[in-house]
Amino acid sequence: MCGIAGYIGDEGIDDRSAESLDAMIGAIAHRGPDDAGTWFDRPAGVGLGHRRLSILDLSPAGRQPMVSASGRYVIIFNGEIYNHADLRMQLERSGVAPDWRGHSDTEVFLAAIEHWAIEETLRRSNGMFAFALWDRQKRSLYLARDRLGEKPLYYGRISRYFLFGSELKAMRAHPSFRTELDRDALALFLRHNYVPSPRTIWRGIYKLPPAHYLEVRRGAAGVGKPR
Repeated sequence: MCGIAGYIGDEGIDDRSAESLDAMIGAIAHRGPDDAGTWFDRPAGVGLGHRRLSILDLSPAGRQPMVSASGRYVIIFNGEIYNHADLRMQLERSGVAPDWRGHSDTEVFLAAIEHWAIEETLRRSNGMFAFALWDRQKRSLYLARDRLGEKPLYYGRISRYFLFGSELKAMRAHPSFRTELDRDALALFLRHNYVPSPRTIWRGIYKLPPAHYLEVRRGAAGVGKPR
């Protein structure tokens, strides 16, 4: 179990914004006791944070946030790609595999996105996961969950920031988090003993549905489902 958190803001990143990301991943430190990392695209207002629980690759080559071989993509990933060895072999046979830095499924998944793009990679991948991917060329942030939604991912627009995280407490740790309880969601909880997706107990904060991805650009967001 790892943890991810981050944001995309309406303005560039200053030192205070950078410190807020440390607070977000600090709130979910229990999800990844082995390592912590952050990455920023300061002009774009993007911050990505990761708490790592090392499983497949215990070396520094598996550290996150992870940058793709070309430098175009940056990913923070929680979960496991069960068929990563098969995907790695497909990339190698196609002659498009990078010079592998390690043995992590995240590196393979990132290389697959670089070759097949996000929708085709999601179709080819078998696993349980939630991730955030920043495309430095398109200036787009992608969030995605596996088919069954085994790994959680929450998101919402608060003030000047689009926030996301593996847990609500990661989002609440950001200083701009100002919202109120969703009374309709609370009524659903009292009726069903849980809050049905995509709602959460907080107004304006949502769960990304299973088998969906979300593309975010400044001022716009859209949820899609791989066909």
